[in-house]
Amino acid sequence: MLNWSNLFNIFCFLDSNQYQSSSTFDCILAIGSKKDIQLNTLDSFSELKLFNKENNDWLFGHFNYPSAQNDEIGFPSAFFFIPQILIQISGHTVIIESELDEPEIIYHKIEEQADRILPSVTNLNIRHKISETQYLEAIIKLKEHIQRGDCYEINFCQEFFAENAFLNPISLFHQLNTISPNPFAAFYKLENKFCICASPERFIKKSGNTILSQPIKGTSKRYINDFEKDEASKSSLFNSSKERSENVMIVDLVRNDLSKICLEGSVVVKELFGIYSFPQVHQMISTIEGKVNENIHWTDIIEACYPMGSMTGAPKKRVMELIELYEASPRGLFSGSIGYVSPEGDFDFNVVIRSLFYNQSKNFISFKAGGGITFQSDPLQEYQESLIKASAIKKILQSSEG
Repeated sequence: MLNWSNLFNIFCFLDSNQYQSSSTFDCILAIGSKKDIQLNTLDSFSELKLFNKENNDWLFGHFNYPSAQNDEIGFPSAFFFIPQILIQISGHTVIIESELDEPEIIYHKIEEQADRILPSVTNLNIRHKISETQYLEAIIKLKEHIQRGDCYEINFCQEFFAENAFLNPISLFHQLNTISPNPFAAFYKLENKFCICASPERFIKKSGNTILSQPIKGTSKRYINDFEKDEASKSSLFNSSKERSENVMIVDLVRNDLSKICLEGSVVVKELFGIYSFPQVHQMISTIEGKVNENIHWTDIIEACYPMGSMTGAPKKRVMELIELYEASPRGLFSGSIGYVSPEGDFDFNVVIRSLFYNQSKNFISFKAGGGITFQSDPLQEYQESLIKASAIKKILQSSEG
């Protein structure tokens, strides 16, 4: 299916990897653009709202993390498209909607594709944008900001990159989704740019008049082959005062964001400090829910909550200024969001983390990782946590080397 999709300039594949209750579909694939809109800034969502009102249809696309700088990959600030072909898979049911060909014809075209994934042949030299020493120095400075009262918690990230990267994006997605299957995985192509995403985190979902946000704050390592050690890691995460304080700060921030657009008194914390296990890590996830007026437009909900607090910190405005000051490279689509909007105005958007970005024209590849910094943070532990989060991506790149 992805081999056939790659014949088009644009596609968006969203895969829940069969995690229960994570998505309306097992997976959904939007191919080709019937009509699209590109935003070069995220100052206002009014242009996107007008586009959607004039074209009441399925929408797929992304929002970058808002930054004054452009990253090397080159995704625009936002891009959404109405697909020419839509394929939904739930259990053993496949639904194909298309204006290009009859669904049966498309089904057979996909079947006719060679059922193989070509390996990536490359000789990658993966480099860090900043050294370990520079990372630790930045954490110390950020803790000084916290001590002065500038902020309570801040998300800080570092970039890993490689030049002269000749890669097969489909192969990379298959490998990443095999070793790290996560509920908000995405494979997104926009012309010569690819996002290969194994995200465990939902940003925000709307179903009817209910909206749901599930921020992740708190990470510990998995020990797949050692049950006792794995359980101890999980227990340590749940009982960590540092991770709990970090998580509850973001929960409060999300509650505040949702209260801007939700009906008064409807915002509730459905789960606090939930521990969920994924292939590489255990995560602390909280769930916040609220009710909105049925007449509210989906863009107003996104605008009120964007960017997500789990990837900024608190208070949001100040920490975004500090992120711009201290991070060595712009985030681009990293810590942005990919998702869909239904014709009814329901939507589901992920948080773009644990992701690989590839510009095929430049043969440039990039990925980022980091974590939330609080006054209790140990700089070296934060550095090591960022390496754990990047480990699945490093593993597939190293196994792809020719």
